[in-house]
Amino acid sequence: MADDKDDDKLPDSPGPNNPGAAESDADRQEEKRRKALSFGGRLRAYFLAGILVTAPLAITIALATWLIEFVDSRIVPLIPLRYNPDFYLKEYLGYEIGIPGLGLIVLIVFITLVGAMTAGFLGRFLIRFSENMLNRMPVIRSVYGASKQILETVLKHQSNAFRQAVLVEYPRRGIWAIAFITGRTEGEVQNLIADDLINIFLPTTPNPTSGFLLFVPKEDMILLDMSVEEAIKMVISGGIVTPPDRRSSQLKGTPVTGSRETWEERWQESSTRVDRD
Repeated sequence: MADDKDDDKLPDSPGPNNPGAAESDADRQEEKRRKALSFGGRLRAYFLAGILVTAPLAITIALATWLIEFVDSRIVPLIPLRYNPDFYLKEYLGYEIGIPGLGLIVLIVFITLVGAMTAGFLGRFLIRFSENMLNRMPVIRSVYGASKQILETVLKHQSNAFRQAVLVEYPRRGIWAIAFITGRTEGEVQNLIADDLINIFLPTTPNPTSGFLLFVPKEDMILLDMSVEEAIKMVISGGIVTPPDRRSSQLKGTPVTGSRETWEERWQESSTRVDRD
């Protein structure tokens, strides 16, 4: 009888007469495998999340460090020793520290002083004199004139450059691209066309500094609610960074066709915003 009781306590061995034990072992192994896979998936997700957080910071820090070192290497050697704080710190501490960003600060102060000088009579006279000298040089005058015109268009406060992001059908009907309004078409181009044209700049991806100048009828474009900065980010990222649609739920379900009334209303709103800024 004791042997029978001991036999009852022994676990059932897997075999053809006991398939349930074999199936339970297989289930436990499958569960362990799933847990191992889920753990690996979590680690992979954590790693990708870490890349998304650290990569932009690392790139920003690297570019800022490169810019500061590049400017310092060219500006700091031009500073006289008696005006260089590093010289006095070296005498006080016994070794040279090298203040990071000193050259960049000097460059910003210098550019600000030049801008202040141009506001006076002497500054305007010097600018006219230097521009007359540059305009007499065959190659230099073309580069100087083009760069000056672009910078004045982009940087001046009263400029209308990149005032609104729009959608246009390019390069053919049915394919839409993001572009930026630079102003109303005037002069010979507008006088030759019966439609009311708008100047738009169509950037390329991922380099938005290059692109195409297009003259598009205002009825053939759709004004976007996203800001210019958001649209530029979308162009640079190739559509990976997509700004959210902040319009109301009613507007989200209504396709926009770019009617004349909508255009005139948004144009007046954009003009008011630019004038107010």
